[in-house]
Amino acid sequence: MAISVPNRGASATLPAGLERFNTAPAAVAESRLLECCGSTRWARRIVRHRPYPDLGALLAAADEAYYDLTPAQVSEAVACETPVGLWQPAGGRPDVRSAGFAARTAMQAAHAAYERQFGHAFVICLDDVHANDKLDHVLAAIRTRLGHDTERERAVTADELRRVVRGRLARRLADHPEWCP
Repeated sequence: MAISVPNRGASATLPAGLERFNTAPAAVAESRLLECCGSTRWARRIVRHRPYPDLGALLAAADEAYYDLTPAQVSEAVACETPVGLWQPAGGRPDVRSAGFAARTAMQAAHAAYERQFGHAFVICLDDVHANDKLDHVLAAIRTRLGHDTERERAVTADELRRVVRGRLARRLADHPEWCP
């Protein structure tokens, strides 16, 4: 399905990150998108439908493209994910010094159990969770999701990853206009 983007005219101003994304060479834009979501098909589709008039249109297109992925393509994207932890900020690398030993141990054990059962990293979007609640939220979610059958967990994981990808994309365009040269 084609995504049409209305022409806003020359007078409309875009955030610097979105402007740069819209005008970047296709290969560069695709590479940057693959940092947000490991699905090649998803990234190519988003690039193919540029320019986007605003961040909302881009995020809507990102969602639509994600919903159109096959289970194998979602698995491709999930395979690029690393386990999230209490000490891992959104889009960042783990800082194990900031979490206590018991928290690290509990998180590692929960992730190991999840990966043994489902064969991939536990994916959860923590964008709307207060920092003080993240450990409890993640551990409760892992416990709940360990009770899912494979099909149910595949659907939950896909939706969580879609939310993670949406947040990554929005943050990179808003907070790092240089992200797409």
